[in-house]
Amino acid sequence: MNREKYTLLTKWLGFYLTLCASVAVAQMPQRTPTPNDTLKSPKVLDDKRVVIQIYAPKATDVMVGGDFASGKPMPLTKNDQGVWSVTLGPLKPDYYTYTLSVDGVRTMDPKNPVIKQGISSLENVMAVPGPETAFEDNRAVPHGEVREVWYSSNTLGMMRRMHVYTPPGYEKGNTKYPVFYLLHGGGDDDSGWNSVGRAGFILDNLIAAGKAKPMIVVMPNGSMPMPATSGMPDMNMMNRMRDLFASELLKDVMPFAEKNYRILTNAENRAIAGLSMGGFQTLDVTLTRPELFNYVGVFSSGFFGASADEADTKYAKVLNDPNFNKGKKLFWVGIGKEDFVMESNKKTLSLLDKHNIKYQYKETEGGHTWINWRQYLNEYAPLLFR
Repeated sequence: MNREKYTLLTKWLGFYLTLCASVAVAQMPQRTPTPNDTLKSPKVLDDKRVVIQIYAPKATDVMVGGDFASGKPMPLTKNDQGVWSVTLGPLKPDYYTYTLSVDGVRTMDPKNPVIKQGISSLENVMAVPGPETAFEDNRAVPHGEVREVWYSSNTLGMMRRMHVYTPPGYEKGNTKYPVFYLLHGGGDDDSGWNSVGRAGFILDNLIAAGKAKPMIVVMPNGSMPMPATSGMPDMNMMNRMRDLFASELLKDVMPFAEKNYRILTNAENRAIAGLSMGGFQTLDVTLTRPELFNYVGVFSSGFFGASADEADTKYAKVLNDPNFNKGKKLFWVGIGKEDFVMESNKKTLSLLDKHNIKYQYKETEGGHTWINWRQYLNEYAPLLFR
């Protein structure tokens, strides 16, 4: 084929393809633009107020709830274009979780792809930037790695997942590190501390500033598989879940971590802490096997319900051991003044006082929220392995 014929064929082919595309577009149903096309949510304003919006023209009631302000659901207002909106704040710079309710149905903000995953629910996460969040931000410092690690749990007879943080430089050396077992709360899984808890960034920033020693942080899944049952779980079931967790931690999680990571395996280089349910689990393990951890942290927690009444008997051997304090370099307790578990916390502190167990106590503003727990981690981690 000569050049002229090739050029002519190319032109005709281009014309044909353009014609086909035009016909296809013409045959497609034309979509009417909506306000949703350009909607942004959340929208952080210069004065730290935050606008949350959702396009729901057929809805009759929209609410938003989260860990901002009092945490009580707030109504959104609908405009004549079908956009519901509410302006929050101004809010203190931090990371906040929230969910929408559209006509009574729990709904994610479709314009916000940042989420926190739980064992049975999702929440959106939004950031209000400011200097107050520097300790938890993704900053230009050396970063460690957070890995999703699967292991076989003999205790539960199934594959389980944990998240493991290794400090900057771990892969390039052969140094052994102290280990910190960090436990989440009820309704969450092992991803909680790494996602909304921002544990990796908090540790990176502390280590870079020389405020915390490099360490390995193991974040296991503290939520045990629940048996098929009806109604709310009773105390017997909760005790069974507690014992299952302790067994899996001691027989599966810790041996796996010590086998697969360069971990120092003595109590002087081992710490544990947890929030809410994880704090209860921390107390149980600490008062059952006190020789394992020299550093203990309890965030927004205590012995709940009937467990507070039976704790004095269940843990009598350890509570009455005069050498308990000698084996603990740190027993740290933190809680917010508005936390709904304050009564359980006070009962637990009274129990510790009764048996002359020494601890450090920090009472802050706020309630049962990640806003407090990230701050507690930022304060607790620098005290470890000193």
